[in-house]
Parts: sequence; structure tokens; C-alpha cells
Amino acid sequence: MTDKAKILVIEDEAAIRNGIIDVLVYHGFEADAAEDGVSGLTKALTGAYDLILLDIMLPGKNGFEICQSVRQKFPEQAIIMLTAKTAEEDIIEGLSSGADDYVAKPFSVTQLMLRIKAVLRRTKVQDGTDDKIILGPEVTLDPLNLTGDIHGSLQKFTRKEMDILTYLRAHPKRPVPRNELLNKVWGYDPELVLETRTVDIHVAKIRRKLEKKPSNPIYLLTIRGAGYRLMTTTGSDL
Repeated sequence: MTDKAKILVIEDEAAIRNGIIDVLVYHGFEADAAEDGVSGLTKALTGAYDLILLDIMLPGKNGFEICQSVRQKFPEQAIIMLTAKTAEEDIIEGLSSGADDYVAKPFSVTQLMLRIKAVLRRTKVQDGTDDKIILGPEVTLDPLNLTGDIHGSLQKFTRKEMDILTYLRAHPKRPVPRNELLNKVWGYDPELVLETRTVDIHVAKIRRKLEKKPSNPIYLLTIRGAGYRLMTTTGSDL
């Protein structure tokens, strides 16, 4: 890849697609585009892009299917979903299918660029993230391979999910607030007031993979009014 980040825009509405491309080029990015799901998936599976901006309602193949297919081949591919502002179910399904974040339509150029730059800034959140994380005799996480040996089954994680777990593991003595995760894992400015359910939905996804009873977690806890905390089966710090 060149020094310019290369971004693929998969969007069927020409006005939105061309507008996004103009904004990306203006801000110094290299932009490519696809106007339907089939050609979009073909381009996405080349692995040639630093980031994919992905609409949901597309002819040929929808954004959820594309996201899942890309995630299977490229677990670390950065993906931002473009969703309708009031489509709560689309936001949840988009993040559940593997997107790193979402931007709700109609969005401003400022909102779009904040999310793009934050996702592109992402790096490993802590030195030593290749070390395995042992939460108990039945749960061992492997950050290097984005997998976990969980209750006798192999479970796959996205890069973002593992980054959350790794960051929580690196701060075992205290709950980690939601805004801190947005700053340290997603790369958002800590002074930025951002309305997003990204953290909550990612935590819910992790619990479904990690916990026998996600509604009554023993590993990934919510400390009301304080944040999230990663525990061992004994309830002790890591």
C-alpha cells in the first residue's frame, strides 16, 4: 500500500457515494468505490484497503453478508457501517456482524471524518498483547490468533473484541469507563462527546462468546456507573 490510506466505499446511492469519495480525496485519502454488493464484496476480498465504508441496503448482497464474509477472511480489516439514523436493529446487527463502528445517516463531514480517522489510528492497545489471557480452567484467550478456548470449544474473536479484552486485562484493579474504551481502543479524542452504542454492543457480543450465561456474566462484568471489568472465575483480579 502507498502512504495514503486506501478506502473502499460500498454504497449504491450515487449522490452519497460520490460525495463521500470527494470528501475522502479532499482529506488526502485514496478512494475506490462499488455501487452494489456483489462487486463490493469482490473488491473487499482483495485485501487491498485500509478501511471499508459499507452501506447496509445494497443490491445483490447486503452489507451484513459482506461484513461477515470479509471478517472471515480478514479478521483485522477495518470496517465502518453506514446506517439509517433510526435503524437501531441495523446498528446492532451491523456491529454484531463484525463492523468496528457505524455512522448514522444523515451524517456530517465532521462526524464521518472523526470516525474514519479514529478507526485508522487503531493499533494494538497494550504491549504484550500476544500473551494468553487465562480467565479460568475453561477459558483461555489467544490475542495473537484472535481465538479463545472456551468451555471446550474454539471461539473466534474480531480484532476489536480482543482489543477490548486486552485493555481490560491490562487494568485489572478498577472498572474501565466506556469513554476510556472509546479513547484507548477506538482512538476517539477523550474530550469528544460522542453518542454511540458501539462499546455496549461489542461488550454484548463478547459476552455471548465468553459466558455460559451472558445475562449473568462471571468474566466480563458491568460495574454500574463505573464501567467494565474483566475477572477470573474466582472473582479475583487478573
